[in-house]
Amino acid sequence: MRMRIDAFQPLGRALMLPIAVLPGAGLLLRLGQPDMLDITFIAAAGEAIFSNLGLIFAIGVAVGLARENNGAAGLAGAIAFLVTIEGGKALLAVPPAVTATFADQAARDLATAAWKAKELAKLSVPAGILSGLVSGWLYNRYSGIKLPDYLAFFGGRRFVPIAAGFAGLVGAAVFGIGFPVLETAIDTLSRWVVNAGPVGLFIYGTLNRLLIVTGLHHILNNIAWFFLGDFHGATGDLKRYFAGDPSAGAFMSGFFPVMMFGLPAACLAMYRSALPGRRKAVGGMLLSLALTSLLTGVTEPIEFTFMFLAPLLYAVHALLTGLSMVIMDLLDVRLGFGFSAGLFDYVLNYGLATRPLLLFPVGAVYFGIYYATFRFCILRFDLKTPGREPEIADKPASANAPEDLAAGLVHALGGTGNLRSIDACTTRLRLVLADPAKVDEARLKALGARGVVRPGGNAVQVVLGPIADRVAGEMRALGRGTRESGDDGKARWMAALGGDRNVLEIAIKAGRMRASIADIAAIDPVAMDKAARRGWHEVSPGVVHALD
Repeated sequence: MRMRIDAFQPLGRALMLPIAVLPGAGLLLRLGQPDMLDITFIAAAGEAIFSNLGLIFAIGVAVGLARENNGAAGLAGAIAFLVTIEGGKALLAVPPAVTATFADQAARDLATAAWKAKELAKLSVPAGILSGLVSGWLYNRYSGIKLPDYLAFFGGRRFVPIAAGFAGLVGAAVFGIGFPVLETAIDTLSRWVVNAGPVGLFIYGTLNRLLIVTGLHHILNNIAWFFLGDFHGATGDLKRYFAGDPSAGAFMSGFFPVMMFGLPAACLAMYRSALPGRRKAVGGMLLSLALTSLLTGVTEPIEFTFMFLAPLLYAVHALLTGLSMVIMDLLDVRLGFGFSAGLFDYVLNYGLATRPLLLFPVGAVYFGIYYATFRFCILRFDLKTPGREPEIADKPASANAPEDLAAGLVHALGGTGNLRSIDACTTRLRLVLADPAKVDEARLKALGARGVVRPGGNAVQVVLGPIADRVAGEMRALGRGTRESGDDGKARWMAALGGDRNVLEIAIKAGRMRASIADIAAIDPVAMDKAARRGWHEVSPGVVHALD
């Protein structure tokens, strides 16, 4: 049975929202430490974010999954998480050894509370992700629920946090009663990864690159960076690294040679391989992509320039990433990042690193390997990399005119009526379309898209680079404006309200619909629930009010 990859994409997208706070947290934590500015309150501010990642994931994932990223889902996520953790503490069985050395009851109570808090903190991120998933689903399913008149105040979006609280009780039972099983499972997984040594790191690095095409690499990263290992209560490679664990960083170090040296070398190879008359035209773009990878570690705009043109070349890139993970581990190099493996993170976290200077000889070798490999393959197989493709693909997207770009993208994607969902991660638009066949890929590339991905079903992704989130907002605004004034929006409401004969009067403006109805029983409640994404109700006899 073919797996519906697009069903997993909302999770990968939603995980990007809480992950976005990590660069700020890492910056504050490092600047405040003794080897930097030595300012305690700045370090404490960064530690506050790392200590509450579970709550942050609960809120961020819920908002990321909810329709229109509504904040009510975030409140529901927070409630579900708090109920899960505090309820789990009450159900957690305490080993007798924890309190055996204390004679005073007050001391035993303090020891018990401290032990429960420390143990459940190890599972705070998975608890947060699950709380966010459930809360986002509850919002999408029940934000328009109608309750009897005497309970009407608790209907609609207000119902969602209440339902999330009860869902948190189930989570409390899972994490409280099931804690020994969960702890053993994560510990077993961590030991397997550690015992796998270079093989495990190679598989991780290779899969990390291969999964980029689906957007599911974020899920793999979360397992490695936030789940695996334990250092004084800090779990995951990333959290342990910033907590001072000298063994942490194995799942981050190998990205530095690839992102700071390898992919910039690939850009140089593509520039040198461009047709002589077009090098000047593509040089600025390739330089921008190379600097983005070198400085920040954002690589997708580069990778999508050759991912589909030369799948074999991309497979080599993935294997070289896995090999880099192994090489850095064998050399006992430990590097870490709060955002990605770029120069900014390298300099900022230099004081926490182990043998960081070895990055440069390894990076120099990787620069040569990538340049030679890309140069040979481009010329040998006549790959249509930038500067070698038809002229239509040469027009870059303008980061200074997002509204014009957004309008062009909407048109190339089949119009607002074809866009069911518009979201974005770091570098790409993540879309769900009514009819993917309407997408004009040539037009998208003419607008500056570096690649178009079709993961499956009705899902389509458009790689734009760091401007993706801003452009997504402009596209959503264009879509709302069209729905408010267009015939398609009115036709949708008319059909849900029972047709022309049943609608006496209708007004649609600014995401709201108000209609006078001849027969309230003729309304199609299922169609209304779908059309009125933020809820609808009969405000007075024969008058219906709905929020799009």
